[in-house]
Amino acid sequence: MALAIPFVAGGCQLPNFLAYKGATTQAQDSFKLWQGFFITGLVVVGVVFLLILWAVLRYRRRSDEMPRQTQYHTVVEIVYTVVPILIVAVLFVFTFITENNVDSVSASPAVVVNVTAFQWGWKFQYPHDGGIVVQGIETQTPQMVVPTGETVRIYLRSADVVHGWYVPEFNFSRYALPGVTNQFDINVTHPGVFRGQCTQFCGLYHSLMLFSVRAVPSAQFASWVHQQEQTSQSGNSIATLKQKAAQGGYG
Repeated sequence: MALAIPFVAGGCQLPNFLAYKGATTQAQDSFKLWQGFFITGLVVVGVVFLLILWAVLRYRRRSDEMPRQTQYHTVVEIVYTVVPILIVAVLFVFTFITENNVDSVSASPAVVVNVTAFQWGWKFQYPHDGGIVVQGIETQTPQMVVPTGETVRIYLRSADVVHGWYVPEFNFSRYALPGVTNQFDINVTHPGVFRGQCTQFCGLYHSLMLFSVRAVPSAQFASWVHQQEQTSQSGNSIATLKQKAAQGGYG
């Protein structure tokens, strides 16, 4: 009985079925596939339950007489063979289409982000936007900023061991593997802050390996890029002055 509670609760959350609707176009495709699988499963379960219930009620009376025996019911055998095959075939086709949509990459993304996972943190670099770098370790949760309504290309790498890049509201997870560069696109549909985490046990502070993705309108993203560039230039100027002072270049 207790095992049935999550399934009943999930089924009552129409039409989500305990899943996120998706904050990206790719996530929405995955969510639609999940809906289709869940509804198909409910229909199959319902039909099987009704057949069991019919058999229980129809043959509930006890008798010492041998019931009439039948075999080779051609129509029934064809139905219970063909219908499951059709169901599996349809689900396979929709799965294939959805996976292609989720894994496809654009020829000209609006923003490129190099994501590097390491023990135990994340680094986000924007090579086409002034080389901006956002990094955080353990209790310092870094935030990746992206524009809404535009294609963002992510190149995912690992600096040491296997990590997992996962954002629940994106309905998406991808391995960060040492020596391998995984690439994928995301198109965030609306502004918001979406939590992310490492999904592969990678050592002592794995549970603290968190990050977030902040999606903002394009104009606000451009302002953020400009602000980060100004901050970076100011930091470089201060570092240069300190270096010259240490070398005796000033006073």
